[in-house]
Amino acid sequence: MARVATALTLFTAATVLAVLTGPRGASAAELPVPLGTAANFAVLAGTTVTNTGLSMVTGDIGVSPGTAVTGFPPGQLNGAIHSNDGPAVQAKSDLVIAYNDAVSRTTTDIVATELGGTTKTTGVYGSAGGTFTLAGDLILDAEGDPNAVFIFKTVSTLITGALSTVNLINGAQSCNVFWQVGSSVTLGASSLFRGNILALTSITVGAGLEVDGRTMAINGAVTMDTDTVTRSTCAEPGELSISAPETADLGSAGLGGAVSGNLGPVTVTDERLLSAPTWTATVVATDFVTSGVPVHTISNTNASYWSGPATATSGIGTFTSGQPTAADAEIINVERTAFTLTDGIGNNSATWDPVVSVQIPLTAVAGVYTGTITFSVA
Repeated sequence: MARVATALTLFTAATVLAVLTGPRGASAAELPVPLGTAANFAVLAGTTVTNTGLSMVTGDIGVSPGTAVTGFPPGQLNGAIHSNDGPAVQAKSDLVIAYNDAVSRTTTDIVATELGGTTKTTGVYGSAGGTFTLAGDLILDAEGDPNAVFIFKTVSTLITGALSTVNLINGAQSCNVFWQVGSSVTLGASSLFRGNILALTSITVGAGLEVDGRTMAINGAVTMDTDTVTRSTCAEPGELSISAPETADLGSAGLGGAVSGNLGPVTVTDERLLSAPTWTATVVATDFVTSGVPVHTISNTNASYWSGPATATSGIGTFTSGQPTAADAEIINVERTAFTLTDGIGNNSATWDPVVSVQIPLTAVAGVYTGTITFSVA
């Protein structure tokens, strides 16, 4: 019986396999200072905690071996007060351990006493003059690594000026900033300070100041005046995922011809907060079949694919197309590499608009053929 072929229309359905990841690893360059149960506290002191005005504290307030916490109210507290009770005693013990841990860290750079007007990347910084001051802006640059750790060590004081700021860029997090101070801390009025203060003696928080971190003094008092102190927490790691269009119409062709078309944007999103992420996205096709009875098939060995270049990327790393040009197209009857990330730092994403081409055999039967193109990432 002779067969008369009309145009064939093929559809592809893109499905997505998302691979979840476990907790993020710590920065290979420097580990955070372990705070233990002291991490539950926004304010922790040895003798007293004193507040004047409408301060707002998010996190617990603790004192040990002293017992006095005054000024709440009028100060507002989103947390609990622990006055030389079990949690306060344990937190103070853990604070001492954290302080000694910070002291023991190997200094990676000795810097000038004045930190204002400088930019620091991850590392352990000691003061050339034995003290730290901050007038103006200090920038902490994580260079895309959300696990970047910054430790500042001084044998004496830390004094910041009014209207000074500690700014975080490129993924830096307050939870990973630590200030080990060998005596006392004075924070200037109307300023913005970030990080965890581990002071041996006392901390005075100037009027109208915002602290994104913790104020913790081992032996002395913490004094506040109409301030905002918010216990810092590290961002929770997200997922590695891939998305693709649900359907794509490749068009029509006669026997011996080919249909070809873009599938639409495919995007890998990596929100795992890893210091050195890598991933590989793959693609594979099923056979293309007709509906109804009898079922007619075009083998997936007739399907070829090329990713093309990235149409958009974000983050740091080397994004590499599996098939940069049409000349690099591959048969996708088995899994092929679609895109990869290497040498990554922190969160990232990549988008590309791939092309699928299907050769129509001379023996094919006219009809509408549907196949599935599956993208996955790991």
